[in-house]
Amino acid sequence: MKKITLKSPVGLAVVLASSNVLAGGFALNEQSISGMGSGFAGRSSSAEDASTVFGNPAGMARLKREQASVGAATLFAKSDISQTRSTFGGKEDGDMVPTTTVPMGYYVKPIDEHWAFGVGFYVPFGLITDYGSGFAGRYYANKSEVTTLTFQPTISYAFNEKVSIGFGPTINRIGGEISGMVPNPLSPGRNDGKLKSTGDDTALGFNAGVLVQATDQTRLGLTYHSKVSYHLDAKTKVTDGIFSVLGVSGRSYDASLDVDTPESVDFSVTHQLNNDWTLYAGSTWTRWSRFKELTIENSGLPPLLSGQLGTISEEQNWHDTWAHAIGAAYQLNDQWVLRGGFSVDQSPTNNTNRGPRIPTGDRKVVSFGAGWTPVDNVTIDLAYSYLWEESVQINDTSATRGAYSAKYKNSASGFGTSVSYRF
Repeated sequence: MKKITLKSPVGLAVVLASSNVLAGGFALNEQSISGMGSGFAGRSSSAEDASTVFGNPAGMARLKREQASVGAATLFAKSDISQTRSTFGGKEDGDMVPTTTVPMGYYVKPIDEHWAFGVGFYVPFGLITDYGSGFAGRYYANKSEVTTLTFQPTISYAFNEKVSIGFGPTINRIGGEISGMVPNPLSPGRNDGKLKSTGDDTALGFNAGVLVQATDQTRLGLTYHSKVSYHLDAKTKVTDGIFSVLGVSGRSYDASLDVDTPESVDFSVTHQLNNDWTLYAGSTWTRWSRFKELTIENSGLPPLLSGQLGTISEEQNWHDTWAHAIGAAYQLNDQWVLRGGFSVDQSPTNNTNRGPRIPTGDRKVVSFGAGWTPVDNVTIDLAYSYLWEESVQINDTSATRGAYSAKYKNSASGFGTSVSYRF
């Protein structure tokens, strides 16, 4: 039985730790529709509506009226998979990413000339891929689905008209499901077993920021999003294939893993060029280098499996990344503002350890948006973004799972809308 190597549970840790990707490698930035329209340039310095609770808590000091904002972004992703080679054959399955909708909601209330209070609910991280059981790389990836929900109560303090600070603890709930096919050594490539892992946890973090009105026209923002440390109590269920042969099909086993999602720092500039034009620029650094390897501990396994599956580790060796964005807004008239932006974002993965669960490469994003204020206390924001990644190569080899290689080319479109109401 030592030829049976089941690394699929590690995939759950991969998905959870790589929580800055959505749908097999697409960045999930959609926490603000107004920010989405300008490519998230100026995210920590614009403070245009209640979504600043996420972008920069210090920006609440600029909102002079109580307001609430709710919205959602829908993402349509596509992966072109080509040049597939697999020991055991199967489908290329380029359409493995379902349509995904990301909700958000914020509320800000000024208390006096110095203090403001706000709350935010948003989805900072997520991933969904579903290749199907006939996928050529099914022994390395099948289905992955992870959602992180964050609730953030927040306060800000304005020292004067030029400098403010803000802080908000984050309560983060993460849940995931992952499945993978397991080769049957008695009939390689046929009669596969299946392994499904599920886990969840709640953990605390925080967001903090400072906002400086450097000149009458220029505003600077700096936001820190802390790392979040999760300890997941998971369940691993085995069915069919070799597990039927071993008489354990249908059984569930306890598992646990520790995952730290990385901290990030966002710096941006907002410049009011004139009464019509506003310019934005920003950069974000993310400490993905924490993600060196993944280790999962399985317990309660029968003796035939405990030797191979008791402790499983898999190298990732990710690196820190930078994302840069520029954008602009044009005030067409009292009711309409038009926005646009462009951003570039590094992938944290490397060519050696990259796998089909996260086949991501460096990406570019172009964005367009508009804000419509039909009456003084209501604004409706709309945004569209198109993302495309460089082509990346996947090369996986295992003595028991065979070889899988393919070329991936990812792209995605995102549509967002939100409504802000000022009391």
